[in-house]
Amino acid sequence: MFFRDRRDAGRQLAARLGHLKGTDVVVLGLPRGGVPVAAEVARALGAPLDVCLVRKLGVPFQPELGMGAIGEGGVRVINDDVVRAARVTQAELARVEDQEREVLESRARRYRGEREPVGTEGRTVLVVDDGVATGSTARAACRIARAGGAARIVLAVPVAPHDWTARLGGDADELVSPHAPWGFHAIGQFYADFAQTGDDEVVACLEEAAARTRGTRRTGPHHSVPEDPEVEVRAGATTVLHGRLTVPEDAVGVVLFAHGSGSSRHSPRNQFVALGLNRAGLGTLLFDLLTEEEGADRANVFDTGLLARRLADTTRWLGGRPETRGLPVGYFGASTGAAAALWAAAEPGARIAAVVSRGGRPDLAGPRLPAVTAPTMLIVGGHDELVLGLNRAAQARLRCPSRLAVVPGATHLFEEPGALEKVTELARDWFTDHMAPVPGATR
Repeated sequence: MFFRDRRDAGRQLAARLGHLKGTDVVVLGLPRGGVPVAAEVARALGAPLDVCLVRKLGVPFQPELGMGAIGEGGVRVINDDVVRAARVTQAELARVEDQEREVLESRARRYRGEREPVGTEGRTVLVVDDGVATGSTARAACRIARAGGAARIVLAVPVAPHDWTARLGGDADELVSPHAPWGFHAIGQFYADFAQTGDDEVVACLEEAAARTRGTRRTGPHHSVPEDPEVEVRAGATTVLHGRLTVPEDAVGVVLFAHGSGSSRHSPRNQFVALGLNRAGLGTLLFDLLTEEEGADRANVFDTGLLARRLADTTRWLGGRPETRGLPVGYFGASTGAAAALWAAAEPGARIAAVVSRGGRPDLAGPRLPAVTAPTMLIVGGHDELVLGLNRAAQARLRCPSRLAVVPGATHLFEEPGALEKVTELARDWFTDHMAPVPGATR
């Protein structure tokens, strides 16, 4: 096992691509799993990020046999030998292409919204996926990029079979992979966390990268935000935690994110929610509750008391910054981070305006639950039955104003279409309804 998750894989891969920094390079991630990897690479290289949308053209009576591929902008690559051997007529080819073009365009709208694709003509195109197995998708992506006018193509993946360069060497000008082991059976065997990447994660990665590339972003009709600054959070006397603080103009409050076990400030899901809160005029702080060394000890990851102390320390640190001084504070906790948020909110004098839990484990806050005074919303997926039961039991122990919001059809990670948007909407409304200026505080 080489990687904790796709973000970790992206950082390891980026370390092998430093020679591209400062060049005219655009990073293209293959949806969906390749995009979180590509996001880390693009961040490290200071390069724009986009998706490489490719649709295979399958032979009508044998769809698994590819007779070509299409990409955006009318780009198409046809394998004439397969077309002739399968006796596919031009009318049949056109029908398949029309069907796949419709799917491709739909996904482009879903991922980019109103943004235009990043231009690749005459540039170095860095195609990134979360790994290579057969290589068919990567090969098609490289050919589409070539047909689209790329001057140079680099195919980079965190892990690939030992013979991958022999198989794919003719499709890219450069192949990069930090790991090419023998005994390769599947990409997922090299990841501790290889959970499916949802469309919402892809959108969050692209929006974050677009904001970084622009330098500033307009989050709504009345709120503009400078590029998210990396900050060092002082937690206690000696501990330094890393975070990303975003404060829109005329912010009405600020929300601290407490991530779950195995996640970090780079969580695409939390970033997606944070962007929605920014658009509503709320500041956000996404930060790591543990240092890298502490996170390596799994006992710390599940130490709710320790995580709650870090959250409380960070809240005090945030109150001393000029851009957030006097702003009401809310907590957004995911998974085990929800327990830390409720534990910290229960501390005497915490003065937390509101708490939102996404797929959380409030039961881990145990006896602290009755002491929580902040209005609390518990958001759970309708198909996350175990966690739903735990949240119902935890709500019964809360004495503060509370609401249990069930997102129909959603599972634990809210990967279903529209599920994370619903979480964002619920959190936004809860925080804005309960944010009020802290008495006696000035900005």
